[in-house]
Amino acid sequence: YLVRSEGWQDVLRGSVVALALAQQHVRAAEGDDAVERLREQLEQLRQARRDDVERIRADLALAREERDAARRRVKELTSAARTAEATARLAAERLSHMRQNRDHELGSVQGENRRLRQRLTEAEDAVESVRRAGRTARGVADARLWLLVETLNGAATGLRRELALAAPDRRPADLVVTPTENDVAPAPSMRGADPALLDRLLALPMVHLLVDGYNVTMTGYGELPLQDQRTRLLGGLGILAAQTGAEVTCVFDGAERPTLLPQVPRGVRVLFSEPGRTADELIRRLVGVEPPGRAVVVVSTDREVADGIRAHGAHPVPSVVLVRRLDRR
Repeated sequence: YLVRSEGWQDVLRGSVVALALAQQHVRAAEGDDAVERLREQLEQLRQARRDDVERIRADLALAREERDAARRRVKELTSAARTAEATARLAAERLSHMRQNRDHELGSVQGENRRLRQRLTEAEDAVESVRRAGRTARGVADARLWLLVETLNGAATGLRRELALAAPDRRPADLVVTPTENDVAPAPSMRGADPALLDRLLALPMVHLLVDGYNVTMTGYGELPLQDQRTRLLGGLGILAAQTGAEVTCVFDGAERPTLLPQVPRGVRVLFSEPGRTADELIRRLVGVEPPGRAVVVVSTDREVADGIRAHGAHPVPSVVLVRRLDRR
């Protein structure tokens, strides 16, 4: 090419053709190598794919097994959950029933406790009432016994002092004879209006004077207002109690109970009957609680009162007798 000898163009063309052929051989060889490499790579890819498919199949089988196991587990858990829910519902129903029974039993126990407490309270009140009644009864019995003993003692002392009896020269059997009319002395009577008869009764030992208040005031000074009547009567009874030493009780009807009482003298007890009750009833009650044998004098003009208290051994005295005795002083 440089020297440009003859035929150099043919040589150049031959060289170019040889070079082209050589290049074609090289490219063909390289293409075969590339194809072989590609084949090897393809086989590797196919093998990798097969390996991947096998692995995927194994993984899929394992996943299916895990899925089946999970489904079985879910079924077991669902069944267990349903069983647990049923058990929970049953337990809740039992618990609710037990609570209802407990509340019912608790209410019954509380009600029984309340009834027992009420009965205990009533029993305690009854015991206390019995105790109070016993103390009151013992007090009344002791007071009645004391009054009776004092009455008997005073009566005996008075008899010894007034009669001064000497030993008799005759026995009772010697005196048994048939009496005549002249031998019988009349018994003292309270039917008269002589205050001396009242003085004789008030001289008895431990005597109790019961006064029907309004019966006396209406008899002696009914023209005065009720307040003045009560004041005058209580003043006179205070003087009488101081003179005789007798126990004096003045009874008024509760229907006429004043809002302001006059000053009650020493030695005088003032009582008012309960609403709806009369002074006569209260007087009969007072006579009834006195012990047998005690001297009780009742001042009232009411015949029913006189008959009632006479049955208990009390002495009825007309109201006019007390009025005259208080006027005399």
